[in-house]
Amino acid sequence: MPSPKKNLQNKGFFASVTSGFSMFSNAMHRSVNGLLGYENLEVINPEGGKDDAEDEAHKGRWRQEDRDSYWKLMQNYIGADVTSMVTLPVVIFEPMTMLQKMAELMEYCYLLDQADECDDPYMRLVYSASWAVSVYYAYQRTWKPFNPILGETYEMVNHHGISFISEQVSHHPPMSAGHCENEHFAYDCTSKLKTKFLGNSVDVYPVGRTRVTLKRDGVVLELVPPPTKVNNLIFGRTWVDSPGEMIMTNLTTGDKVVLYFQPCGWFGSGRYEVDGYVYDAYEEPKILMTGKWNESLSYQPCDADGEPLFGTELKEVWHVADTPKNDKFQFTHFAHKINSFDTAPKKLLASDSRLRPDRYALEMGDLSKAGAEKSSLEERQRAEKRSREAQGENFRARWFDRTDEVTTTPWGELEIYQFNGKYAEHRAAVDSSDNVELEDNRTKEFNPWQYNDLSTA
Repeated sequence: MPSPKKNLQNKGFFASVTSGFSMFSNAMHRSVNGLLGYENLEVINPEGGKDDAEDEAHKGRWRQEDRDSYWKLMQNYIGADVTSMVTLPVVIFEPMTMLQKMAELMEYCYLLDQADECDDPYMRLVYSASWAVSVYYAYQRTWKPFNPILGETYEMVNHHGISFISEQVSHHPPMSAGHCENEHFAYDCTSKLKTKFLGNSVDVYPVGRTRVTLKRDGVVLELVPPPTKVNNLIFGRTWVDSPGEMIMTNLTTGDKVVLYFQPCGWFGSGRYEVDGYVYDAYEEPKILMTGKWNESLSYQPCDADGEPLFGTELKEVWHVADTPKNDKFQFTHFAHKINSFDTAPKKLLASDSRLRPDRYALEMGDLSKAGAEKSSLEERQRAEKRSREAQGENFRARWFDRTDEVTTTPWGELEIYQFNGKYAEHRAAVDSSDNVELEDNRTKEFNPWQYNDLSTA
Protein backbone atom coordinates (compact mmCIF):
# COMPACT_ATOMS: atom_id res chain seq x y z
CA MET A 1 0.00 0.00 0.00
CA PRO A 2 1.86 3.11 -1.16
CA SER A 3 1.89 6.32 0.81
CA PRO A 4 3.60 9.69 0.38
CA LYS A 5 5.64 8.98 3.48
CA LYS A 6 6.95 5.72 2.03
CA ASN A 7 7.62 7.36 -1.31
CA LEU A 8 9.82 9.92 0.42
CA GLN A 9 11.67 7.14 2.20
CA ASN A 10 12.51 5.56 -1.15
CA LYS A 11 14.09 8.62 -2.82
CA GLY A 12 17.68 7.38 -2.46
CA PHE A 13 20.12 10.28 -2.54
CA PHE A 14 17.55 12.90 -1.53
CA ALA A 15 16.43 10.76 1.40
CA SER A 16 20.07 10.53 2.55
CA VAL A 17 20.44 14.32 2.34
CA THR A 18 17.23 14.80 4.31
CA SER A 19 18.42 12.31 6.91
CA GLY A 20 21.71 14.21 7.22
CA PHE A 21 19.93 17.49 7.83
CA SER A 22 17.70 15.76 10.41
CA MET A 23 20.75 14.46 12.31
CA PHE A 24 22.28 17.95 12.19
CA SER A 25 19.07 19.50 13.52
CA ASN A 26 18.89 16.96 16.37
CA ALA A 27 22.46 17.79 17.31
CA MET A 28 21.61 21.49 17.29
CA HIS A 29 18.63 20.84 19.56
CA ARG A 30 20.84 19.12 22.09
CA SER A 31 23.50 21.83 21.83
CA VAL A 32 21.09 24.72 22.40
CA ASN A 33 19.32 22.96 25.26
CA GLY A 34 22.65 22.16 26.88
CA LEU A 35 23.62 25.83 26.74
CA LEU A 36 20.35 26.78 28.39
CA GLY A 37 20.67 24.13 31.07
CA TYR A 38 17.39 22.44 30.13
CA GLU A 39 18.17 19.06 28.62
CA ASN A 40 15.47 17.45 26.45
CA LEU A 41 13.53 20.74 26.07
CA GLU A 42 12.84 21.75 22.48
CA VAL A 43 13.38 25.39 21.58
CA ILE A 44 13.00 25.34 17.78
CA ASN A 45 11.18 28.19 16.09
CA PRO A 46 8.35 26.60 14.01
CA GLU A 47 7.74 29.85 12.13
CA GLY A 48 11.19 29.74 10.56
CA GLY A 49 12.47 32.97 12.11
CA LYS A 50 16.12 33.95 12.20
CA ASP A 51 16.27 34.75 15.92
CA ASP A 52 18.98 33.06 17.89
CA ALA A 53 17.59 29.90 19.47
CA GLU A 54 18.69 30.90 22.96
CA ASP A 55 16.73 34.17 22.71
CA GLU A 56 13.80 32.29 21.22
CA ALA A 57 13.64 30.03 24.25
CA HIS A 58 12.91 32.98 26.53
CA LYS A 59 10.00 34.43 24.53
CA GLY A 60 7.21 32.49 26.22
CA ARG A 61 3.98 33.92 27.62
CA TRP A 62 5.18 33.62 31.23
CA ARG A 63 6.77 36.29 33.37
CA GLN A 64 10.24 35.22 34.53
CA GLU A 65 9.22 34.65 38.16
CA ASP A 66 6.03 32.77 37.21
CA ARG A 67 7.88 30.58 34.74
CA ASP A 68 10.61 29.59 37.17
CA SER A 69 8.09 28.87 39.95
CA TYR A 70 5.85 26.79 37.74
CA TRP A 71 8.79 24.90 36.27
CA LYS A 72 9.83 23.80 39.78
CA LEU A 73 6.30 22.51 40.41
CA MET A 74 5.84 20.75 37.08
CA GLN A 75 9.17 18.89 37.22
CA ASN A 76 7.45 16.51 39.64
CA TYR A 77 5.00 15.43 36.91
CA ILE A 78 7.46 14.62 34.11
CA GLY A 79 6.34 11.38 32.44
CA ALA A 80 2.89 11.49 34.04
CA ASP A 81 -0.63 11.88 32.63
CA VAL A 82 -1.59 15.40 33.69
CA THR A 83 -5.07 15.46 32.12
CA SER A 84 -6.83 16.28 35.38
CA MET A 85 -4.36 15.91 38.26
CA VAL A 86 -2.76 19.34 38.10
CA THR A 87 -4.35 22.70 38.93
CA LEU A 88 -3.25 25.08 36.21
CA PRO A 89 -3.07 28.89 36.37
CA VAL A 90 -5.74 30.75 34.41
CA VAL A 91 -3.07 32.71 32.50
CA ILE A 92 -2.63 29.77 30.10
CA PHE A 93 -6.37 29.33 29.38
CA GLU A 94 -8.59 30.53 26.56
CA PRO A 95 -12.24 31.54 27.16
CA MET A 96 -13.63 28.25 25.86
CA THR A 97 -14.19 24.76 27.30
CA MET A 98 -13.33 21.36 25.87
CA LEU A 99 -17.02 20.85 25.10
CA GLN A 100 -16.97 23.94 22.90
CA LYS A 101 -13.71 22.79 21.36
CA MET A 102 -15.52 19.65 20.23
CA ALA A 103 -18.01 21.88 18.40
CA GLU A 104 -15.23 23.56 16.40
CA LEU A 105 -15.14 20.45 14.24
CA MET A 106 -18.42 21.65 12.74
CA GLU A 107 -17.12 24.88 11.15
CA TYR A 108 -16.81 23.26 7.73
CA CYS A 109 -19.57 20.68 8.16
CA TYR A 110 -20.85 21.58 4.68
CA LEU A 111 -18.17 19.12 3.51
CA LEU A 112 -20.17 16.31 5.15
CA ASP A 113 -23.26 17.58 3.35
CA GLN A 114 -21.33 17.27 0.09
CA ALA A 115 -20.14 13.78 1.05
CA ASP A 116 -23.73 12.68 1.66
CA GLU A 117 -24.86 14.06 -1.70
CA CYS A 118 -21.92 12.48 -3.58
CA ASP A 119 -22.42 9.29 -5.63
CA ASP A 120 -18.69 8.51 -6.00
CA PRO A 121 -17.63 6.44 -2.95
CA TYR A 122 -14.03 7.67 -3.16
CA MET A 123 -14.95 11.35 -3.48
CA ARG A 124 -17.18 10.78 -0.48
CA LEU A 125 -14.01 10.06 1.50
CA VAL A 126 -12.25 13.08 0.00
CA TYR A 127 -14.98 15.39 1.32
CA SER A 128 -15.22 13.61 4.69
CA ALA A 129 -11.46 13.51 5.27
CA SER A 130 -11.18 17.19 4.33
CA TRP A 131 -13.79 17.92 7.00
CA ALA A 132 -11.71 15.99 9.55
CA VAL A 133 -8.53 17.89 8.62
CA SER A 134 -10.20 21.33 8.51
CA VAL A 135 -10.37 21.72 12.30
CA TYR A 136 -6.59 21.57 12.74
CA TYR A 137 -6.19 25.20 11.79
CA ALA A 138 -8.26 26.09 14.88
CA TYR A 139 -6.58 23.41 16.99
CA GLN A 140 -3.16 25.02 16.59
CA ARG A 141 -4.09 27.65 19.18
CA THR A 142 -1.63 27.58 22.05
CA TRP A 143 -4.12 28.39 24.83
CA LYS A 144 -5.67 25.62 26.92
CA PRO A 145 -9.47 25.27 27.05
CA PHE A 146 -11.17 24.89 30.44
CA ASN A 147 -11.85 21.36 31.67
CA PRO A 148 -15.65 20.95 31.84
CA ILE A 149 -17.41 20.45 35.16
CA LEU A 150 -19.09 17.04 35.48
CA GLY A 151 -22.56 17.41 33.97
CA GLU A 152 -21.62 20.55 32.02
CA THR A 153 -23.06 20.83 28.51
CA TYR A 154 -22.71 22.87 25.34
CA GLU A 155 -25.43 23.43 22.74
CA MET A 156 -25.17 24.96 19.28
CA VAL A 157 -27.73 25.75 16.57
CA ASN A 158 -28.01 28.27 13.71
CA HIS A 159 -25.09 26.85 11.73
CA HIS A 160 -25.71 24.89 8.51
CA GLY A 161 -28.93 23.49 9.94
CA ILE A 162 -27.17 21.45 12.63
CA SER A 163 -28.19 20.67 16.19
CA PHE A 164 -25.14 20.06 18.40
CA ILE A 165 -25.00 18.86 22.02
CA SER A 166 -22.00 17.79 24.09
CA GLU A 167 -21.83 16.76 27.74
CA GLN A 168 -19.12 16.00 30.28
CA VAL A 169 -19.98 12.41 31.23
CA SER A 170 -17.00 11.58 33.47
CA HIS A 171 -14.61 13.54 35.66
CA HIS A 172 -11.98 10.84 36.43
CA PRO A 173 -10.95 10.11 33.78
CA PRO A 174 -12.19 13.24 31.98
CA MET A 175 -14.58 12.13 29.24
CA SER A 176 -16.96 14.02 26.96
CA ALA A 177 -19.66 12.81 24.60
CA GLY A 178 -21.02 14.70 21.63
CA HIS A 179 -23.80 14.38 19.06
CA CYS A 180 -24.57 16.53 16.05
CA GLU A 181 -26.86 16.13 13.09
CA ASN A 182 -28.70 17.80 10.26
CA GLU A 183 -30.59 16.41 7.29
CA HIS A 184 -27.40 14.97 5.74
CA PHE A 185 -25.35 13.44 8.55
CA ALA A 186 -25.18 12.37 12.18
CA TYR A 187 -21.95 12.75 14.17
CA ASP A 188 -21.24 10.82 17.40
CA CYS A 189 -18.14 11.05 19.52
CA THR A 190 -16.89 9.71 22.84
CA SER A 191 -13.76 11.68 23.73
CA LYS A 192 -11.06 10.93 26.29
CA LEU A 193 -7.60 12.49 26.18
CA LYS A 194 -4.49 10.81 27.51
CA THR A 195 -1.46 13.00 28.10
CA LYS A 196 2.22 12.56 28.85
CA PHE A 197 4.06 15.52 30.34
CA LEU A 198 7.65 15.71 29.09
CA GLY A 199 8.97 18.84 30.81
CA ASN A 200 8.65 21.66 28.31
CA SER A 201 6.16 19.78 26.14
CA VAL A 202 3.18 17.48 26.46
CA ASP A 203 2.02 14.66 24.20
CA VAL A 204 -1.76 14.39 23.79
CA TYR A 205 -3.26 11.09 22.66
CA PRO A 206 -6.90 11.09 21.44
CA VAL A 207 -8.29 7.98 23.13
CA GLY A 208 -11.69 8.52 21.57
CA ARG A 209 -14.10 7.23 18.96
CA THR A 210 -15.60 9.44 16.27
CA ARG A 211 -18.21 8.17 13.84
CA VAL A 212 -20.19 9.90 11.11
CA THR A 213 -23.27 8.43 9.46
CA LEU A 214 -24.17 9.78 6.03
CA LYS A 215 -27.94 9.61 6.02
CA ARG A 216 -28.79 9.14 2.34
CA ASP A 217 -27.20 5.68 2.05
CA GLY A 218 -26.51 4.92 5.72
CA VAL A 219 -22.73 4.90 5.19
CA VAL A 220 -20.80 4.86 8.49
CA LEU A 221 -17.35 6.46 8.67
CA GLU A 222 -14.91 6.08 11.58
CA LEU A 223 -12.07 8.52 12.27
CA VAL A 224 -8.74 7.87 14.01
CA PRO A 225 -6.83 11.17 14.34
CA PRO A 226 -3.07 11.55 14.90
CA PRO A 227 -1.63 12.45 18.31
CA THR A 228 -0.77 16.05 19.13
CA LYS A 229 2.32 17.57 20.71
CA VAL A 230 2.28 20.92 22.51
CA ASN A 231 5.80 22.33 22.44
CA ASN A 232 7.51 24.96 24.60
CA LEU A 233 4.90 25.02 27.36
CA ILE A 234 7.05 27.08 29.73
CA PHE A 235 10.26 28.03 27.90
CA GLY A 236 9.95 29.53 24.44
CA ARG A 237 7.03 30.28 22.14
CA THR A 238 4.32 27.69 22.63
CA TRP A 239 3.23 25.92 19.43
CA VAL A 240 1.25 22.85 18.47
CA ASP A 241 2.02 20.06 16.01
CA SER A 242 0.14 16.85 15.10
CA PRO A 243 2.61 14.52 13.36
CA GLY A 244 1.40 11.10 12.31
CA GLU A 245 -1.38 9.37 10.40
CA MET A 246 -5.06 10.23 10.24
CA ILE A 247 -7.21 7.31 9.10
CA MET A 248 -10.87 7.51 8.10
CA THR A 249 -12.50 4.18 7.28
CA ASN A 250 -15.80 3.51 5.54
CA LEU A 251 -17.09 0.74 7.81
CA THR A 252 -19.79 -0.07 5.27
CA THR A 253 -17.54 -0.73 2.24
CA GLY A 254 -14.00 -1.10 3.63
CA ASP A 255 -12.67 1.87 1.64
CA LYS A 256 -10.46 4.27 3.59
CA VAL A 257 -8.31 7.37 3.42
CA VAL A 258 -4.89 7.59 5.06
CA LEU A 259 -3.37 11.06 5.45
CA TYR A 260 0.12 11.67 6.83
CA PHE A 261 0.69 14.86 8.82
CA GLN A 262 4.33 15.80 8.34
CA PRO A 263 6.22 16.63 11.55
CA CYS A 264 7.67 20.10 11.96
CA GLY A 265 11.41 20.19 11.32
CA TRP A 266 14.13 22.72 12.07
CA PHE A 267 12.99 26.29 11.28
CA GLY A 268 9.52 25.03 10.44
CA SER A 269 10.36 22.77 7.49
CA GLY A 270 7.50 20.42 6.63
CA ARG A 271 5.11 21.97 9.10
CA TYR A 272 1.42 21.97 8.11
CA GLU A 273 1.96 19.57 5.19
CA VAL A 274 -0.56 16.74 4.70
CA ASP A 275 -0.34 14.01 2.04
CA GLY A 276 -2.12 10.74 1.47
CA TYR A 277 -4.45 8.57 -0.57
CA VAL A 278 -8.00 7.31 -0.72
CA TYR A 279 -7.87 3.51 -1.00
CA ASP A 280 -10.49 1.00 -2.05
CA ALA A 281 -11.31 -2.06 0.05
CA TYR A 282 -8.39 -3.92 -1.60
CA GLU A 283 -5.93 -1.19 -0.52
CA GLU A 284 -5.38 0.09 -4.04
CA PRO A 285 -4.99 3.89 -4.22
CA LYS A 286 -7.73 5.72 -6.11
CA ILE A 287 -7.29 9.41 -5.28
CA LEU A 288 -4.29 11.29 -3.93
CA MET A 289 -4.76 14.15 -1.50
CA THR A 290 -2.25 16.87 -0.65
CA GLY A 291 -2.09 20.28 0.95
CA LYS A 292 -1.54 22.08 4.23
CA TRP A 293 -3.85 21.81 7.22
CA ASN A 294 -3.57 25.56 7.84
CA GLU A 295 -4.39 26.55 4.24
CA SER A 296 -6.15 24.12 1.90
CA LEU A 297 -6.47 20.55 0.62
CA SER A 298 -6.60 19.34 -2.97
CA TYR A 299 -7.19 16.01 -4.68
CA GLN A 300 -6.43 14.24 -7.96
CA PRO A 301 -7.28 10.76 -9.34
CA CYS A 302 -4.28 8.42 -9.37
CA ASP A 303 -3.18 5.04 -10.78
CA ALA A 304 -2.32 1.86 -8.90
CA ASP A 305 1.18 3.21 -8.21
CA GLY A 306 -0.20 6.39 -6.66
CA GLU A 307 0.82 8.57 -9.59
CA PRO A 308 -1.62 11.23 -10.94
CA LEU A 309 -3.71 10.00 -13.88
CA PHE A 310 -2.78 11.55 -17.22
CA GLY A 311 -5.18 14.30 -18.25
CA THR A 312 -6.44 15.00 -14.71
CA GLU A 313 -5.88 18.10 -12.62
CA LEU A 314 -5.24 18.81 -8.96
CA LYS A 315 -8.46 20.37 -7.64
CA GLU A 316 -9.01 22.20 -4.37
CA VAL A 317 -11.66 20.71 -2.10
CA TRP A 318 -11.28 22.87 1.04
CA HIS A 319 -9.76 26.24 1.90
CA VAL A 320 -9.44 27.84 5.34
CA ALA A 321 -11.77 30.77 5.96
CA ASP A 322 -10.55 34.29 6.68
CA THR A 323 -9.59 34.89 10.30
CA PRO A 324 -9.59 37.97 12.58
CA LYS A 325 -6.42 40.03 12.63
CA ASN A 326 -4.36 40.10 15.86
CA ASP A 327 -6.98 38.26 17.88
CA LYS A 328 -5.87 38.00 21.52
CA PHE A 329 -6.62 34.28 21.80
CA GLN A 330 -6.02 33.40 18.13
CA PHE A 331 -9.75 32.74 17.76
CA THR A 332 -11.28 32.23 14.35
CA HIS A 333 -14.56 33.94 13.44
CA PHE A 334 -16.27 30.62 14.09
CA ALA A 335 -14.71 30.33 17.56
CA HIS A 336 -16.25 33.70 18.44
CA LYS A 337 -19.52 32.42 17.00
CA ILE A 338 -19.32 29.38 19.29
CA ASN A 339 -19.03 31.64 22.35
CA SER A 340 -21.84 33.87 21.14
CA PHE A 341 -25.45 33.54 22.25
CA ASP A 342 -26.35 33.89 18.56
CA THR A 343 -25.66 30.15 18.24
CA ALA A 344 -27.54 29.29 21.45
CA PRO A 345 -31.00 27.75 21.26
CA LYS A 346 -34.02 29.17 23.02
CA LYS A 347 -34.06 28.35 26.75
CA LEU A 348 -30.40 27.40 26.97
CA LEU A 349 -29.54 24.67 29.48
CA ALA A 350 -28.25 26.12 32.75
CA SER A 351 -25.27 23.75 32.43
CA ASP A 352 -24.05 25.38 29.19
CA SER A 353 -20.37 26.37 28.92
CA ARG A 354 -21.24 29.90 27.79
CA LEU A 355 -22.61 30.57 31.29
CA ARG A 356 -19.44 29.61 33.19
CA PRO A 357 -18.37 32.65 35.23
CA ASP A 358 -14.64 31.85 34.96
CA ARG A 359 -14.84 31.51 31.19
CA TYR A 360 -16.78 34.77 30.87
CA ALA A 361 -14.41 36.67 33.21
CA LEU A 362 -11.44 35.55 31.13
CA GLU A 363 -13.24 36.61 27.95
CA MET A 364 -13.70 40.06 29.54
CA GLY A 365 -10.00 40.20 30.42
CA ASP A 366 -10.37 39.90 34.22
CA LEU A 367 -7.77 37.25 35.06
CA SER A 368 -8.09 37.71 38.81
CA LYS A 369 -11.83 37.07 38.78
CA ALA A 370 -11.43 34.23 36.30
CA GLY A 371 -8.97 32.48 38.63
CA ALA A 372 -11.22 32.94 41.66
CA GLU A 373 -14.30 31.69 39.79
CA LYS A 374 -12.39 28.70 38.46
CA SER A 375 -11.30 27.72 41.99
CA SER A 376 -14.86 28.18 43.26
CA LEU A 377 -16.32 25.93 40.55
CA GLU A 378 -13.73 23.23 41.20
CA GLU A 379 -14.47 23.31 44.94
CA ARG A 380 -18.22 23.07 44.28
CA GLN A 381 -17.54 20.07 42.07
CA ARG A 382 -15.57 18.36 44.84
CA ALA A 383 -18.30 19.15 47.38
CA GLU A 384 -20.98 17.74 45.07
CA LYS A 385 -18.97 14.55 44.66
CA ARG A 386 -18.61 14.14 48.45
CA SER A 387 -22.34 14.68 48.92
CA ARG A 388 -23.25 12.24 46.14
CA GLU A 389 -20.92 9.55 47.49
CA ALA A 390 -22.26 10.03 51.04
CA GLN A 391 -25.76 9.32 49.73
CA GLY A 392 -24.58 6.33 47.72
CA GLU A 393 -25.57 7.91 44.41
CA ASN A 394 -23.82 7.53 41.07
CA PHE A 395 -23.54 10.26 38.49
CA ARG A 396 -25.93 9.83 35.58
CA ALA A 397 -25.46 11.79 32.39
CA ARG A 398 -28.59 13.37 30.95
CA TRP A 399 -28.21 13.17 27.20
CA PHE A 400 -25.88 10.17 26.76
CA ASP A 401 -26.04 6.62 28.11
CA ARG A 402 -23.00 4.56 28.99
CA THR A 403 -23.03 1.34 26.99
CA ASP A 404 -21.39 -2.02 27.60
CA GLU A 405 -19.25 -1.51 24.51
CA VAL A 406 -15.50 -1.07 25.04
CA THR A 407 -13.39 -0.27 21.99
CA THR A 408 -9.63 -0.46 21.61
CA THR A 409 -7.79 2.56 20.20
CA PRO A 410 -4.08 2.91 19.38
CA TRP A 411 -3.61 4.60 22.78
CA GLY A 412 -5.86 2.61 25.10
CA GLU A 413 -9.34 1.25 25.74
CA LEU A 414 -12.45 3.40 25.71
CA GLU A 415 -15.93 2.95 27.17
CA ILE A 416 -18.52 4.17 24.67
CA TYR A 417 -21.35 6.60 25.45
CA GLN A 418 -24.37 6.69 23.16
CA PHE A 419 -26.73 9.58 22.43
CA ASN A 420 -30.04 8.62 24.01
CA GLY A 421 -32.34 10.91 22.02
CA LYS A 422 -33.72 12.72 25.07
CA TYR A 423 -32.13 16.00 24.03
CA ALA A 424 -34.01 15.99 20.73
CA GLU A 425 -37.26 15.44 22.66
CA HIS A 426 -36.39 18.22 25.11
CA ARG A 427 -35.49 20.66 22.35
CA ALA A 428 -38.67 19.88 20.40
CA ALA A 429 -40.75 20.57 23.51
CA VAL A 430 -38.95 23.86 24.20
CA ASP A 431 -39.19 25.08 20.62
CA SER A 432 -42.93 24.41 20.55
CA SER A 433 -43.53 26.50 23.70
CA ASP A 434 -45.01 29.96 23.26
CA ASN A 435 -43.26 31.53 26.26
CA VAL A 436 -39.61 30.63 25.84
CA GLU A 437 -38.68 33.60 23.68
CA LEU A 438 -39.24 35.88 26.69
CA GLU A 439 -36.33 34.23 28.50
CA ASP A 440 -32.92 35.87 28.21
CA ASN A 441 -30.19 33.22 28.10
CA ARG A 442 -27.62 35.74 29.34
CA THR A 443 -29.32 36.10 32.72
CA LYS A 444 -29.05 32.41 33.62
CA GLU A 445 -26.79 31.19 36.40
CA PHE A 446 -24.40 28.38 35.51
CA ASN A 447 -25.56 25.17 37.20
CA PRO A 448 -24.42 21.73 35.99
CA TRP A 449 -25.20 20.00 39.30
CA GLN A 450 -28.92 19.28 38.95
CA TYR A 451 -28.04 16.50 36.55
CA ASN A 452 -30.68 14.02 37.74
CA ASP A 453 -33.65 16.38 37.41
CA LEU A 454 -34.58 16.73 33.74
CA SER A 455 -37.41 19.07 34.62
CA THR A 456 -34.85 21.78 35.41
CA ALA A 457 -33.42 21.56 31.90
